[in-house]
Amino acid sequence: MVTFTTEHVALRQLVREFAEKEIGPYADDWEANGSFPAHELFPKLAELGLLGLEYDPAYGGQGADHLCTVILHEELGRVGPAGVALGIGIQTDMATPSLHRYGSEELKQRYLVPALSGEAVCAVAVTEPDSGSDVAALTTRAVRDGDDWVINGSKAYITNGTQADWICLLARTSDKPAGGGAGVGLSQIIVPADTPGFRVSRKLDKLGMRSSDTAELTFTDARVPVANTIGEIDLGFYQQLSQFQNERLAMGYAAVGGMETALTRTADYLKTRKVFGKPLIDNQHLAFTLAELSARLDVLRHYNYAAAEAYIRGEDVNRFATVGKLEAGRLAREISATCLQFHGAIGYMEEMWTARYFRDSPVWSIGGGADEVMLYVLSRLDGYHA
Repeated sequence: MVTFTTEHVALRQLVREFAEKEIGPYADDWEANGSFPAHELFPKLAELGLLGLEYDPAYGGQGADHLCTVILHEELGRVGPAGVALGIGIQTDMATPSLHRYGSEELKQRYLVPALSGEAVCAVAVTEPDSGSDVAALTTRAVRDGDDWVINGSKAYITNGTQADWICLLARTSDKPAGGGAGVGLSQIIVPADTPGFRVSRKLDKLGMRSSDTAELTFTDARVPVANTIGEIDLGFYQQLSQFQNERLAMGYAAVGGMETALTRTADYLKTRKVFGKPLIDNQHLAFTLAELSARLDVLRHYNYAAAEAYIRGEDVNRFATVGKLEAGRLAREISATCLQFHGAIGYMEEMWTARYFRDSPVWSIGGGADEVMLYVLSRLDGYHA
């Protein structure tokens, strides 16, 4: 069983109070606007040290353990809206891990430091219109010209894309022989948003997660220094796989926080809503259904904690991250549908939280690798794939 220290408990309270004060009250406005003001919110998070919990203090991080990351995302997910939790997660665990692990000192000073201080908003650009989860098939290309990369291509479904000051881009930098592996020939490159030839093609209109901005990005002869490459040239695919691991863990933690809140709010509603002269919660079917969902959520929560402990021990947590994300996405969809149904007609109204939660939940099974990709990974890890 994972043990949370008094410091962990204090951090949970700190994040919860921050989210309830600085995020929750603005949820409806941010949903209506299709974006939250990252350049206003992130400096406030940074003041509390929440943008770089596990990162080196030399760059503005806190040097904390991974359980602090678990707490951060659980609490952000608990308060919602989910789009804001996702946007923050991009900054903390999806666009910056590779830079922190593999980046040069110059890149860390120029891009990681302002990201951890909240001065710069960042995004990660992997997915393309014609190569979603098939990362090895992406076609955005960076061609070397002297000391520069010249980048051409496009990226789609990029969270924080319209607000980002810099992008962690995965691009094809060479055509290597097949024997080098499917991912060889890709590199992670930092592209500042003010680079000539880079533009936000359009802001996308999404079904859910509407409080976060999502964009299509275009690169037309965009020129950046080769020195902006994170880690080794042509090995960015493997660096991105490691970054995906952090992403999937963070998404699983946030989903658990949201599910916990949904079940609690639904139970509270059923206790006060009377039908045929008695509270709805007295209906055994409803009570048993919530109890079962709560039990499954508890199993997932402690699975996440086991993953976090393995991560702290330095073990390979690829399977943990894959299973956790797969199960979190499926359970979130089931809980969101159940909570909406148990609210009846009012649950279907946009004025109720249930409608937003129902629209938000599918992203846990799509973003960071669809359910089917998680199953593909697991089938290979467990020997079920030829």
